[in-house]
Parts: sequence; C-alpha cells; structure tokens
Amino acid sequence: MSDTTHIDAVIRARHGEVGSVRRAWYALRSMVFWVWQIALTLVLGIPVLVISLISWRAGYRVALVWLRLNFLGLRVICGVDWDVQGRENIPDTPCLVMSKHQSTWETYFLPHLFVPATYVAKRSLVWVPIFGWALHTMRFILIDRKSGRSAVKQMVDQTRDRLGHGRWVIIFPEGTRRPVGAEPDYRAGGAIVAASLGTPVLPVALNAGEFWPRLGFIKWPGTVSVRIGPPIPSQGRKASEIIHDTEAWIEDAMRGITSEPFRPPPSEDRPAIRSAIRSAVR
Repeated sequence: MSDTTHIDAVIRARHGEVGSVRRAWYALRSMVFWVWQIALTLVLGIPVLVISLISWRAGYRVALVWLRLNFLGLRVICGVDWDVQGRENIPDTPCLVMSKHQSTWETYFLPHLFVPATYVAKRSLVWVPIFGWALHTMRFILIDRKSGRSAVKQMVDQTRDRLGHGRWVIIFPEGTRRPVGAEPDYRAGGAIVAASLGTPVLPVALNAGEFWPRLGFIKWPGTVSVRIGPPIPSQGRKASEIIHDTEAWIEDAMRGITSEPFRPPPSEDRPAIRSAIRSAVR
C-alpha cells in the first residue's frame, strides 16, 4: 500500500471526509508554517553553528530556542498539539532512547524532551546546508550505515562518550521514517550498543505521522500522542532479547494511539502473521 493511500485512510479515520476547501485551507496554513521554518532557520541557524563551535552546551540552548519557536508556529499556525504520558518513567541518569519514527516531528520534539540529547544519524545528513552542519558542530553520532561492523563499533564508542558527558542518545531502531501502519522493521544496531554498554533502553511510541506525514506537505490539526515506557534493562542480556522487548513495548503502545484502520496487531500475533504471509507467497 502506498504512502498516499495510508495517509488518506488515516485522514478519513481522524477527520472524516475532507472537502477541497478545507484541504486547501490546511495546505495554506502548512505553507505559512513552511515559511516560518525557513525564516527561523535563517535567523538562528548560523548562531547555532557559531556558538556550538565554542560550546556545544551553549549551542544546544540556542537550538532549543529554534525548536520551541518551530513548535509554537506548528501549534498556532497548523493546530498541531501534543500530549506526553509516561514522564515518570524517564530515569534521572541519561540512557539510550529508542523511538518510533514516522515523521520529521519527533526529530524536533525529542531533543527538548530529553535534555541534552544527541542523535545517531546517517553521515550523509552532514551535507545538508545549515541543518547538517549543525549536526556536526553539536557532535551528533554520524555513521556510515554501509560500514557494517565498523559502524556498530563507532556507535558503541561514541555512545559511551556521549553518555559519559551526560547526554541522552536517541536512536530510531527502524532506521528511517516508516509510513503509518507499515510492518515494523526493527534493527539490532541500537540493541547491540545497549548490550555492549549495559545502558537501559527507554522506549518511546508516538503517532506523529498521522499529523505530519512522512511524504506529505499538509500538517493536519490534532494532538500527537507520545508514550514513554519503563526502561528496558540491558545488563547481561543479548541484543536479540533487548530489541525484542523494545519492539514489543513500542508496537503494543502504538496499538492504543494509532488510528483505524491501520492499528497494528498485538506483538505476539505478528510472527504468526508473517509466517502466514511467507506461506502464501511461496
């Protein structure tokens, strides 16, 4: 099923049938927000770069101003709000955060939920003007995913360093943005890091793709649901066990916040479904 089909079905589930006039109004608001984002980036992007070269802590504070102004615009202009549950599960000491990834929204939101934070991201992003340069100056963990074991070692070494400096490390275990309702595709890299360092994993579920679609321009009004789970222990455990528990918690939480008709089945049912699919296509 295509991204467009997913998005249209979710829009109908959340908003009912959207007429051409209302869709045009939402598109106009989204255009205004896009201009707002560009203006903020032009005004604050260079200060973030320059200040981060001197002090990443000071640069991070300026980046938080940029993020919060973006969210102010998103709320006022487009009518997108958010609700966070599970803050009591956030430990006092920074650890590894593994989050669902459906949208650009969470890349903006998570760094001001977990302060200070750094991402594990693909190295090619560094070539994006201003944004990519800021990732480099703020010491994000940038890896070449094609490097295989070397990339995992880089993740382990740099995560150890960032945690040692009191920074949260955020990983999207599916690697890239996934459409709403897509079959989960969790990868072991983050779990290998957790197992190697013995740091717990904090799972995060969210449905931002229903409001800021992966490949969509319109920002649909509503409230993004964010759910934070209890830390998943990793000390003395295998990476396969860690990623299994992480996927199970996130996907089961997604069932409670994902709009019909794309609510995923319970995690315990998924292996049977995958087996049936494999049998059907043989």
